[in-house]
Amino acid sequence: RMTEAQDVLKNIQRKPGLQIWTISKMKMVPVPEQAHGNFFEGDCYIILNVSNSTSQSTDIHYWIGNTSSQDEQGAAAIYVTQLDKYLGGSPVQYREVQGCESAKFKSYFKNGLIYKKGGAGSGFTHVETNTFNIQRLLHVKGTKHVTAREVEVSWSSFNLGDIFLLDLGKAIIQWNGPQSNRQEKLKAVLLAQDIRDRERGGRAQIGVIEGGQEEASPELMKLMISVLGQRTGHLKESIPDDKPDQNQTSIIKLYHVSDASGQLLVQEVATSPLTQDLLSSSDCYILDQGGSSVMVWKGKAASDEERSSALSRAVGFIKAKNYPSNTKVEVMSEGGESAMFKHLFKSWKEKGQTQGLGRTHSVGKIAKVDQVKFDVMELHAQPKLAAQERMVDDASGHIQVWRIENLELKEVNPSTFGQFYGGDCYLVLYTYNRANKQQYILYMWQGRHATQDEVTACAYQAVNLDNKYNGAPTQVRVVMGKEPRHFLAIFKGRLIIFEGGTGRPGVVNPDPGARLFQVRGTHEMNTKATEVPGRASSLNTNDVFLLKTHQNVFLWYGKGCSGDEREMGKAVADLLSEQDKQIVMEGQEPAAFWVALGGKAPYATDKRLEKEVAPHEPRLFECSNQTGRFLMTEVADFTQDDLDEDDVMLLDTWEEIFLWIGNSANQYETQESYNSAVEYLKTHPAGRDPGTPITTVKQGHEPPTFTGWFNAWDAHKWRGGGSYSAPGGPGNIKSHNQRMSSSISNAYVDQSLSRAKPSGMLHSEQLVKTPNQLPQGLDPEKREEYLTDAEFENLFGCTRNNFQRLPKWRQNDLKKKAGLF
Repeated sequence: RMTEAQDVLKNIQRKPGLQIWTISKMKMVPVPEQAHGNFFEGDCYIILNVSNSTSQSTDIHYWIGNTSSQDEQGAAAIYVTQLDKYLGGSPVQYREVQGCESAKFKSYFKNGLIYKKGGAGSGFTHVETNTFNIQRLLHVKGTKHVTAREVEVSWSSFNLGDIFLLDLGKAIIQWNGPQSNRQEKLKAVLLAQDIRDRERGGRAQIGVIEGGQEEASPELMKLMISVLGQRTGHLKESIPDDKPDQNQTSIIKLYHVSDASGQLLVQEVATSPLTQDLLSSSDCYILDQGGSSVMVWKGKAASDEERSSALSRAVGFIKAKNYPSNTKVEVMSEGGESAMFKHLFKSWKEKGQTQGLGRTHSVGKIAKVDQVKFDVMELHAQPKLAAQERMVDDASGHIQVWRIENLELKEVNPSTFGQFYGGDCYLVLYTYNRANKQQYILYMWQGRHATQDEVTACAYQAVNLDNKYNGAPTQVRVVMGKEPRHFLAIFKGRLIIFEGGTGRPGVVNPDPGARLFQVRGTHEMNTKATEVPGRASSLNTNDVFLLKTHQNVFLWYGKGCSGDEREMGKAVADLLSEQDKQIVMEGQEPAAFWVALGGKAPYATDKRLEKEVAPHEPRLFECSNQTGRFLMTEVADFTQDDLDEDDVMLLDTWEEIFLWIGNSANQYETQESYNSAVEYLKTHPAGRDPGTPITTVKQGHEPPTFTGWFNAWDAHKWRGGGSYSAPGGPGNIKSHNQRMSSSISNAYVDQSLSRAKPSGMLHSEQLVKTPNQLPQGLDPEKREEYLTDAEFENLFGCTRNNFQRLPKWRQNDLKKKAGLF
């Protein structure tokens, strides 16, 4: 059998895209492309995916059907190990169990997975020759990734909350449960189209029935009844969608695996936060993420025996721990780690990564910034560069600065721009032009010693300012000492951060005696001066320091700093004081210098070549409370299409966190998402920096620092207010998918528009009256139904659909606030 395996493997090419095999009579048999996404429940499959990116990273998944035999599962595992070896051991291997597939696996099948009854062994084939001779019912579940399962062709299979596709070969009828939402309906349409185009060569009609208004589609209902018979009794209630997994806060443990004594020994090595030096090349390890997933790491120098049995060990580990049999398993080799694996380590460094000077992240030291000058045209031409460099432009835009005084906004005099006091909070509005359109970034700078009231007022005033500009500004929270790169650039080398005190006029700050400032930067785009404790131990040989006393101003040059850094030190010194500066070289300090610092003491003197910031893959999460609980779910292999306008999305680029607010996201999600971003950082297994900047971006106003993380971003997608995913407006669904047969799509759009709405629309002012003053025959309990869609969204801040999904008390609460209760 192994020679047969070699023959199959010989024909495998490492080409970008998806290749799928099924295990039939213990052999690997290729699955034709038009059947990709169809899985027989009685079979096992092997899936090879080579990414399109420059790295051409490779992933191997093996999928286990619910009713597949142990023998087939064993054969699949052996083939996976051989395939891995054949491809040089760099792929990451994943074990997938039907119904619990990883987000990465589902992302290969954007239109959804279909589970088919039976298996190849029972005489079924993946592609039927006479494809129109079909009668099956598919139960569609899920919003982000849908799975469709073949169920009994009978009304008893239906429920009110999901969507069902009755596939009759030449016609596909989509029945939408009255409690299903817009996302689910759209996903089901895409799946139906996919079946039509891939399996039927485009020759099938699609019809849509809204389950709550069956009488509106008499022809389609007739067809359904002819197959399913007359319906008697009530349909089943909706089944809640699966809870998204939240393995963010789980306990991470690392185990060392060895079989030195001929017996498998698994020994706990460490719990989070984990560091890379715990992994030794000569061994294998198991990383257990609180039972939600298990990862196996194979060292380069581990024995062949240890490497080839990694997968079976992981399965053994799951059994020993009494974890569910569908627990996710990933197997990877040293040098080919998955993004998720790297994310669980405190600092991850790639082999052969260049070293940069003085990147320190310890307390009291500020990370050195890359020394790169920008050509602004380059940033517009390559949003990816803008994203990686975290710069939206060349910082030549217009700045306005306000300080929070008595909880109100007070304009700051331009002559003191760039001076920030730790006892204050500031709002900085930066305006720049892109594509002849004004764009805005609103920075909220929070001093370390500002009062809680001031921090709250800062956030409140930011909302006011944001509203003034119609919600267009991108909002960035800046924690003192963690100023992002662009923030440094806009102050052109004039950024000085005072530890405490206030910049308010008329307030006398206490006299600290000697003040010491650490100056970092090589040109005006990346320089800042930060006040540090006025003692010798604050010095660092890699930097320039400025010591200001009542009598003197000393400029201290560490041995590790460059000429450019000294120049910037001089410029900052001139801003701080007009006095003559006394230059002091490290090692040749006059006595007065040490006296001012309270005596000589040891300080950081090693000219360190520090690690560069770890190269982490960006990750996207959906933040939603549609299930009544606030949940974050990861979206694998994300594209712009994955940004769901009903939700808030969190993009983690490691250096910063973006919150993308969809136009129809509800108020609760918007508020909660910020707290959850803070919580996400706090509970991150890698011990993330809680001061990581959090940037809020609105749909349709995305800066290039955000769009650059997406491949082929389409800036026109959301122009003209039309949502790309709303079946609610004529034409929108067509633009989403040109191939949809227009007769059906019109029927679909008409149905979603023909919500039972009272005729005669009224303005909100006609409705805000006591019940007896209302027009004749109007139901005072349901005044909101008489509003136009635009007025409705204006009053309630959410769409009608979203409003319907809210609990009753929340609806009444919103109605009270709007004066319609």
